[in-house]
Amino acid sequence: MAPSLLDLAPVVPVVVIADVSDAVPLARALVAGGLSAIEVTLRTPVALDAIRAIAKEVPDAVVGAGTVITPDQVRDSVAAGARFLVSPGWTDVLLEAMRGSGVPFLPGVSTTSEVVALLERGVTEMKFFPAEAAGGTAYLKSLSGPLPQARFCPTGGIGAGNAPEYLSLPNVGCVGGTWMLPEDAVAARDWGRVETLAREASALRPQV
Repeated sequence: MAPSLLDLAPVVPVVVIADVSDAVPLARALVAGGLSAIEVTLRTPVALDAIRAIAKEVPDAVVGAGTVITPDQVRDSVAAGARFLVSPGWTDVLLEAMRGSGVPFLPGVSTTSEVVALLERGVTEMKFFPAEAAGGTAYLKSLSGPLPQARFCPTGGIGAGNAPEYLSLPNVGCVGGTWMLPEDAVAARDWGRVETLAREASALRPQV
């Protein structure tokens, strides 16, 4: 059985790529730093091309598509080579498209009712978004008692400073973030700095 998406790495970099030529070197730097699961958000016109390039040229990367909100995006992302899908929220239409895609997916939730609704539909792994704005670690800790079967990848407002607190929770498998991709480093194509920050992020999971 394939490992859970939530167990691939403690941190999933959330990547916004504006220049497709950055996709491969950026992905190589993240993988070299120990972060193999890479979420490329569908927020730019070149996102699908970036996913396609990473899937083809960085075999050690597990590249996925983020900000997936329509069935068409599900189809196009998987066709481009995405190996997982992440959405900021979900509807039954989107959920069915992701379920039918053949790849792992993390539908987004921010309320207890949404979590219960997904559990009712057989989904136990979810994105918690926007994590800090929706209640942060205190909220997730409160969910672990009544809903221990739900596991989360919190994203939104998480950085190197508060990531360990999230990762220490029993119902958190990994966190998503952008702090290992500072805008100035990406603009300067300083992939060595990205690799260093990725290596620091990959070491954040508390020792059990």
